[in-house]
Amino acid sequence: MMNRYVLCALLMLMPSFAAAQMASIRVEPAMLSVSSQGPTTAILTFSGVGGYTPAEGLFCGQVVALSDAGARCEPGSIFGQAQSGAALKPVGGVFTDVVSVSASVAQRAYEAALAGQPGRFFYVRRFVSPSAAAPDQYVAVVCVLGAGGASAPFALTNVRLRVDSESPVVFVRSGEAPPRLSAEIAYTGTGRLQGRWEVVSPGEEVPTPYDLLTEGSLPAAQRGLQRRYREIERFNVLLLPTGRFTLTGPDPARLPTSVEGSYTILLRVEASDDGLRATNTAGATADQVFVRNGAAAGFPMPTLRYIVERGGRAQRTVRLRLPASGASVSPDSALTLSWVDEATALRYRVEVNRLTDGRTLLSAFVAQGVGSYEVPPFVPAQAQDGKVKWRVVALGADGNEIGHSETRRLQRQP
Repeated sequence: MMNRYVLCALLMLMPSFAAAQMASIRVEPAMLSVSSQGPTTAILTFSGVGGYTPAEGLFCGQVVALSDAGARCEPGSIFGQAQSGAALKPVGGVFTDVVSVSASVAQRAYEAALAGQPGRFFYVRRFVSPSAAAPDQYVAVVCVLGAGGASAPFALTNVRLRVDSESPVVFVRSGEAPPRLSAEIAYTGTGRLQGRWEVVSPGEEVPTPYDLLTEGSLPAAQRGLQRRYREIERFNVLLLPTGRFTLTGPDPARLPTSVEGSYTILLRVEASDDGLRATNTAGATADQVFVRNGAAAGFPMPTLRYIVERGGRAQRTVRLRLPASGASVSPDSALTLSWVDEATALRYRVEVNRLTDGRTLLSAFVAQGVGSYEVPPFVPAQAQDGKVKWRVVALGADGNEIGHSETRRLQRQP
C-alpha cells in the first residue's frame, strides 16, 4: 500500500489537493505511482457516488480548489484526457474506474519535471450531479512519477495473440490439432499472471467486450458474472519487472476439432495479489475488505479464431481482387484476373469455364508472388454468349489443393 507519511507530506504541500479530499465522493487509493517512461494502468475505487454519474477524467499539472465540489484541473495545465476504458456503471454507490495513463501523458509530466515542476501530476474525475441545483463533484488523485519496474502497479498495457500461421484466420482439418498459439504481453510492475484459456464452440453465444475484461478490471460486485466457456488449460506464471513476456498457449491437441464450424479461443486473466493495487473498501461497504486488483487492463483481451472444415485438406480461402463479380469486359481491353497471394501456397491454378454448361475453357498455372493472369482473348470467345465463370485454386508443395477462391462471373461484350 502507499506510504501514508508520504501522502500526508504531499497533502501539506498541496493545499488545493487537500481541499479536494473534502468532496463527498472519496477515492481509494488517493495516490498512484506511475511510470515516467511508458503507459500505466490503474484501478481506482470511488465511494459515496450515490446518484452521481461519472463523466470525463483529465490529467493535469495543477488543480484549483472549489469550495464544496473538490478540485478541478487548472485549464492551462491539462496534459490530456484519460482513455476510455470499460463502460462500467456505479454499483451500490461505488464506481470502479480503470485509468490508462498513456505514454504521451507521462512524457509531458516528465518534461514538466525536468523544467523544474514537481515530479507529480493529477488525475481528476468529474461526477455529474443528479440535481441541477447541486454542483458537479471533482475528485483528484495524485500521480507520482517513478521509474516503473517493481514499484509500479502490476497491470497489462498491451496483449497480442499470435499463431504459427501466416493466415489471418486459421483453417484446420476435422480431427486434427490447430497450430500452436502464444500471447505477447506488455505490462508494468511485477506479479503473478494467472488465468485460463477457454474456447467458444460453434453455436455458442459469442462473448461481449465486457466478458473479455480481465477480472482485476471489474468491480468486486461484478466478478464471477462474466460468461464462462469450456476451459482448455490454466496458467500461473511469475512476471518479473521486465515489462514484456510471451505466454505459451494451450496444448493444441486439447483444442476441440471434432465438430465443423468456427471456434474462438479466449485469454481469461484472473485478478492476482498486488499490494500496490489492493483496494480498501472501508467506507464503501459495511465491512472493510481488501480487493485484489493485480493484472488489470484498460481494454478487453483479444481473441483468436480457427475454423474446422470437413475432411481432406484445410480449405484456405483465396481472396479475389478484379474483375468484380458480374463485370462486363470490352473486347478491346485486356482481361486480367487478379487475387491476393496465400502465404502457404507454392503456385496457383486459374480456371475459366463456360457459364452455361461448365465446360473448361482455360486451366493455367501461375507462380507464387505474381497475383494476376492475363487471359488470352480467344478464351472468352469460345463462349457464344460471352459469359464465363472463373476461380483461383491454391496448390501446396506437393501439388495438391490447399484452398480456393469463390467463383465469379463475367461477360465479354460482343
